[in-house]
Amino acid sequence: MTKNPSKKLTIYLDETDRQGGKPLYEMLLELLYRNKIAGASVFRGVAGYGGDRAFHTAKILELSTNLPVKIEVVDTEDKIRTILPEIRQLVTKGLIELTDTEIITA
Repeated sequence: MTKNPSKKLTIYLDETDRQGGKPLYEMLLELLYRNKIAGASVFRGVAGYGGDRAFHTAKILELSTNLPVKIEVVDTEDKIRTILPEIRQLVTKGLIELTDTEIITA
């Protein structure tokens, strides 16, 4: 088993956030893929709120079109820090979090 110190980048958005008419989470995922980031996943939340203090929720009888979205990215610190300026340009609202993590591979 191999353990490698790494970074986890977490980006919190609303699913309605867009750049040039395209969902921002899709643009970020494409950017990460083009830059050969080791791994990234997009998660759609069932409820949440952010700095604007507006609740976003999915109810059984209503279809919400503005749920929270979380993108988690894991790679080496160097690769994350290299792409971080581009991510910061795209994410004009929301939250970007960078934490230490450890990748464990078999």
